[in-house]
Amino acid sequence: MRIFLSALAGACLTTSAVCAEPAAPDAKALIDDQVMKDIRSWIDTEIVRLSITTQNERYGNIPQTKVEELDKMWRAEREADDKPLISATLSNPLSVYLSRMQGRSVGLFVEIFVMDDKGLNVGQSSITSDFWQGDEAKFQKTFPQGAGAVFIDEPEWDDDFKIWRAQINMTVEGEDGKTPIGAATIEVNLTELQRRQSVGS
Repeated sequence: MRIFLSALAGACLTTSAVCAEPAAPDAKALIDDQVMKDIRSWIDTEIVRLSITTQNERYGNIPQTKVEELDKMWRAEREADDKPLISATLSNPLSVYLSRMQGRSVGLFVEIFVMDDKGLNVGQSSITSDFWQGDEAKFQKTFPQGAGAVFIDEPEWDDDFKIWRAQINMTVEGEDGKTPIGAATIEVNLTELQRRQSVGS
C-alpha cells in the first residue's frame, strides 16, 4: 500500500514542480451504494464478528480507567522498542485479514481497523495513533447509534501523498444483523476512487 502511495506522490513530483491541492471531492457522492456493498461483503464475515465478540467477552465490564490505561500503554509503546500490546494486536488473525483486504484493494483503502463495544481496537491493517477510539466520532456516531449506522467523515488532504482521504465508519452487527457488537473504520483514497469511477463511467 505504501509503495503504491509513494509511487503516486513520486509521479506527482516528476510531472510538475508541485502538485497543488485540488478541490475537495464529494465523499458522500463518491462512496455510493456499490462501494458500501463491497465493503460490507468483507466486514460482515465470521472472522470479524468472532474477533469482536471474543474481545467483548475478554474485557467484559472493565472500568473506564482500565480502558484509558490500555490506551496510554499503546501510545507509550509507539515510542518504545518493546511493543507487546501493539505486536499482539497487529499479529492477530483479524489484523492479518484486514491487511489482506487493504492490499487486495490495490490502493483504494489506506487504513482499516475494527473496534469492540468499548471502542478499543480489535484488529487493524497498520499501527494507529491510539488504541481507544471511544471518545471519537468514528465510534460515537456508529456503535451507540445501533445497527446500520454509517458515518462518513469530511475529506482530508494528505499533502505527503497528494491524495484526498475520508473515513467510512460503520456499526458492525452480530450474525442476526440486528445486534451491534462493535464498529469499523475504513479510510478510503478518494482520489483513487474518483479515478476508478471516471474510468468506469
